[in-house]
Amino acid sequence: MSRYTKKDILEMVEEEDVEFIRLQFTDLFGSMKNLAITASHLKKALNNQVMFDGSSIDGFVNVDESDMYLYPDYSTFAMFPWRPQQGKVARLICDVYRPGGTCYEGDPRYILKKVVSEAAGEGYTFQVGPECEFFLYHLDDNGMPTNITHEQAGYFDMGPLDFGENARRDMVLALEGMSFEVEASHHENSPAQHEIDFHYDDALAAADNIMTFKLAVKTIARRHGLHATFMPKPKEGVDGSGMHINMSLSRDGVNIFRDDRDPNRLSREAYYFLGGLIRHIKGMTLVLNPLVNSYKRLVPGYEAPSCIAWSAKNRTPLVRIPAIGGEDTRIELRSPDPACNPYLALALCLAAGLDGMRNRIEPPASLDRNVNELSRAELKELGVESLPRNLKEAVDEFEKDPLIREVLGEEACRKYAEAKRQEWEAYNAHISGWELDNYLLRI
Repeated sequence: MSRYTKKDILEMVEEEDVEFIRLQFTDLFGSMKNLAITASHLKKALNNQVMFDGSSIDGFVNVDESDMYLYPDYSTFAMFPWRPQQGKVARLICDVYRPGGTCYEGDPRYILKKVVSEAAGEGYTFQVGPECEFFLYHLDDNGMPTNITHEQAGYFDMGPLDFGENARRDMVLALEGMSFEVEASHHENSPAQHEIDFHYDDALAAADNIMTFKLAVKTIARRHGLHATFMPKPKEGVDGSGMHINMSLSRDGVNIFRDDRDPNRLSREAYYFLGGLIRHIKGMTLVLNPLVNSYKRLVPGYEAPSCIAWSAKNRTPLVRIPAIGGEDTRIELRSPDPACNPYLALALCLAAGLDGMRNRIEPPASLDRNVNELSRAELKELGVESLPRNLKEAVDEFEKDPLIREVLGEEACRKYAEAKRQEWEAYNAHISGWELDNYLLRI
């Protein structure tokens, strides 16, 4: 149930001198969209009467069915703390509907709500804690982004080594001004790389928070004369940016993944949930790692995983079980990157885990060794498979898994796969700097 009513929102807009309200939603590929209205049109928006052209949104509908409506979720009302304090700007995150009042089945937020509702019907609440990484780079003389930094800070370094410390501080303050509970922020491994972690929440709120987080980080970075990028691997030779997803299920407020008698402190439900994740991870990868560039991060020798394995004893495999235990027992999936659509990513993680629980899918034996130190021959001998190595392999695996079609729907799956195959073909047709460096002179 929303913490705000229509009356509450109208009163806050008047009392707080809000002049503009942004009606936000997310397209199939994870880009935030918005339609700005003035306060004088807010009643119309709250009555679900704001229409837009859905055919102009990537992955939505054709021109012959283009009329769509935005239904604001009252609980997402928030003011942007970085905007002017006179004539303030607020936002409402919206669901997308067809004419006649039916949910648009290709709306990513609807897809997540549908899976969350299925879990709730079985008595479960899906809790999620994301760990979002990003880079802060210089702008060029025209204000365009670069991947240049003069910083040389590393993990947990602070100023003056950490050039982005002040920007990160303002990001945290802005997020807290929007009622985020920020647990920690710090410099990451690579130069100019940062992480901000926010508190566990239910899946829908977590996905909404990730989208808001990206907007806030990019906006505050610009105010510091920097560009924040969530590109998974913007620079070769350094670790890329991930978005680790920490997951747990609760029933009646109790974490059902917890079993203090087990050596790994995991319940049978947790093992089955883990088994489902591992069973479906290849098909899910296209959504968790949606770009050509995503697969430059998922290579051996860096912090990101490339092998399908799990452990409660080290952090190099695909899935790790943090040592914290107790009511904080959780499963951490390490492959997703921040370019993903969080609504689709969380929907698939939950659906895969539930499939594991319903069908009692056992995970493979844990691999309690540093995966990065194992050769291909050793991994093969241990029966350890790899994640898709590029976008094409990911599309192939995506199309083979019936669970993906069940969760996303046939139409959204077709559009998503088609777009990603086109991206792969465009990438293959491109002549890279590496090719010119290695072939132009010698051949």
